[in-house]
Amino acid sequence: MVESFQIGTNSFTGAEVILLLHRYQLMPQLLRGLVSDQAIIPYALTEVERSQLVPQFYEQNKLETAEIQSQWLKGNELTESSLHELLARPVLLEKFKQDTFGNKVESYFMTRKPALDRVLYSLIRTKDQGVAQELYFRVKEGEQPFSEIARQYSQGAEANTGGLVGPAPLNMPHPAIARALQVSQPGQVWPPTRLDDWFIILRLEKFYPAQLDTTVRRQLVDELFEAWMREELQKVGSLRIAATA
Repeated sequence: MVESFQIGTNSFTGAEVILLLHRYQLMPQLLRGLVSDQAIIPYALTEVERSQLVPQFYEQNKLETAEIQSQWLKGNELTESSLHELLARPVLLEKFKQDTFGNKVESYFMTRKPALDRVLYSLIRTKDQGVAQELYFRVKEGEQPFSEIARQYSQGAEANTGGLVGPAPLNMPHPAIARALQVSQPGQVWPPTRLDDWFIILRLEKFYPAQLDTTVRRQLVDELFEAWMREELQKVGSLRIAATA
């Protein structure tokens, strides 16, 4: 006997449901959910978390009366029990993330720090080497402010900001620019350097070293979790129909 699923007036077999999940690109989301559900099995909410979960959700979404709450649940095809389960999953998943990856953040931060450091720098670019050389000497000798020269002569979007770019992650500029900025001192001006079709003049304004604060820590935990998830999804493969006797 082939089991079927009813949605409205349409009936689908299990195989057809899987095809629909692929068609609507919902399979990755389903598989992530299955992997996450396995990961959070050992974890539980505290009594305080359990008691506050749904009331906090109602308060945050301004569902202030029992009647409004009931209408909202009905409109979203939920019961209060299923809503509680829905709200509990991200809390439990966060417990898993912190428990599994929290003690790896410090070492991971050191490998990621070059990409997390940010820089504010000024840039002038032109396709004429002679012009670039002349502009460099004007900046170097203080004949004209860098920002003024950038507005007048730079041929990129940075002309609109007086040459200023950033603050931006250190790994975002062209690798040659990033290498120069990494070894620069604030205020240091680099002579014209050829970069593809351009000649660029570069000055570091300010360096913002990454700090392992709460925001960065959370970002890194999420990155470690996503790397773990990719590995787990490779192990899981894809959903398929299993033959039964």
